[in-house]
Amino acid sequence: MPSSPAAESLPPPAAPLAARLRRLDALASPVRGPLRAAGACTVAAGWLLIAQAGLIAWAVQRVLVERADPAVALPALAALAAVGALRAGLAFAARRSADAATTALRDGLRRRLARRLFAAGAPWLRRQRSGALSELAGAHVDALDGYFGGYRLARAETLLVPPAMLLAAGWVDPIVGAVLLLTLPLIPLFMMLVGWSAEAASRRQLRALARMGGHFADRLRGLGLIRVYGRGEAELAGVSEAAEGLRERSLKVLRIAFLSSTVLEFFASVSVAVIALYLGLSYLGMIELRAAPPTLGAGLFLLLLAPEVYAPLRRLAAHYHDRAAALAALEEIDGALDAGDAGRREPAQPAGRGRTAPSVRIVEVSLRHAGAARDAVAGCSLDVAAGETVALAGASGCGKSTLLEAVAGWLPPRAGRIEIAPAGARIGYAPQRPFLFHGSIADNLRLARPDADDAAVRAAAEAAQVMRFAARLPAGLDTVVGERGFGLSGGEARRIALARVFLREPALLLLDEPTAFLDPETERRVLEALAAFARGRTVLIATHSAAALAIASRVVALPAAPVPGTAA
Repeated sequence: MPSSPAAESLPPPAAPLAARLRRLDALASPVRGPLRAAGACTVAAGWLLIAQAGLIAWAVQRVLVERADPAVALPALAALAAVGALRAGLAFAARRSADAATTALRDGLRRRLARRLFAAGAPWLRRQRSGALSELAGAHVDALDGYFGGYRLARAETLLVPPAMLLAAGWVDPIVGAVLLLTLPLIPLFMMLVGWSAEAASRRQLRALARMGGHFADRLRGLGLIRVYGRGEAELAGVSEAAEGLRERSLKVLRIAFLSSTVLEFFASVSVAVIALYLGLSYLGMIELRAAPPTLGAGLFLLLLAPEVYAPLRRLAAHYHDRAAALAALEEIDGALDAGDAGRREPAQPAGRGRTAPSVRIVEVSLRHAGAARDAVAGCSLDVAAGETVALAGASGCGKSTLLEAVAGWLPPRAGRIEIAPAGARIGYAPQRPFLFHGSIADNLRLARPDADDAAVRAAAEAAQVMRFAARLPAGLDTVVGERGFGLSGGEARRIALARVFLREPALLLLDEPTAFLDPETERRVLEALAAFARGRTVLIATHSAAALAIASRVVALPAAPVPGTAA
């Protein structure tokens, strides 16, 4: 269970901010329509605030100052209620559209991320921490939600609503308009300065989250081993330490977010106070900056409007750290995708192709597992003719399993080459420790061919002798097994892996100890089915079983392992 995080191996940021923002906005192209609709509703609701303030000011001026009949204000009050209801409806529509858009965007990005990671190939995937990769599709994708569902709407509102309010205020009183015009540009300037620190802090926080997620996922997978070796307390301390590091980084992000909000509130409060002071002194006759002081209705309109000029900026500040988090998350996702593309292999052949029995040529191949000091296989050469069944024999640790992994494409050679002709031949691989997913036995078999019908699944299970134990289970092939085959014996898990290979109908079979842990009768039946299935196919079997060696047309004995005790 390695502790070095995959996230720290990703490339450092290189693209300028403008390019990364364009890349981030390009992700929204599939949902641009709903996002634009949400933005339009948000902006329209902001513009209606001007009408609300005007209606309130007009009613106060007519009734309280001009002593008009209160009935005169009834139409204005009705219009005010209608505008309030319309604003509430627009806000609801904006939120609904934005939520639908961000949900679709997250789902699409996760599908794309999964396709790219699957296409990266087994060698690259096996070098990654599965916990860190799951964080990419989890927390990192979720980090984009606040940007598209919050920041972009607030940005559109900030660009279009305050200028309209500024024009309305300037038309009523040019001095108030000048105060607003002078103070508004200062807020984005200071927010930009704070934003540089926010993005760096968000990047560190996301990497810490990926590191902790990978660490915790690895420990969960190895929980049984941790208990056996009495390392529970030590691992709990490690998880606690990782959580503390994440807490500290999260608080740093929050401190920066609070700082940006403080800067905004300071300038907004000073501006509103200056406007209120100007109006109050004008009404008291202590200053005369205009020929006549504004009316009470005009002053009320300006006082109602002044805080609302800064409200979109407040919302933008509240979501500003979402922008920084989204940029950091996109950088991590792109880094993983670029690293995966570097190890990308040719896509698997679709159904109906790649069934011609291939030949396999292994030329002076040396293989070494990641982190190992010595080669597990050194200078191995082997030619397997098309349609031939070759058994790999030798003592444990001589590299039989490692060689099969290399032919399957799981382990790239350190030296030499492996040629499979024709290229693109369909490969079926049943490793010594097959991975079974949590789900039914039938679901695990259909991993090889999702479109297989029940008859094909049952035929593959019969051939691999899966039905010998599945028939005794409560739900037969629909019986649910735990992850990694929990609830099954080693021999039963191997038979499911072999049935999965049968269902795939490959041209090249790679089988690692397919009959281990089987009783003689079951082994005989499995080998009979395997011999029948192997006709017209190329087969490589790694085995210690004399019965399995007997069905091979040729037996190749691998030399002893270069280093005693090295796992094959």
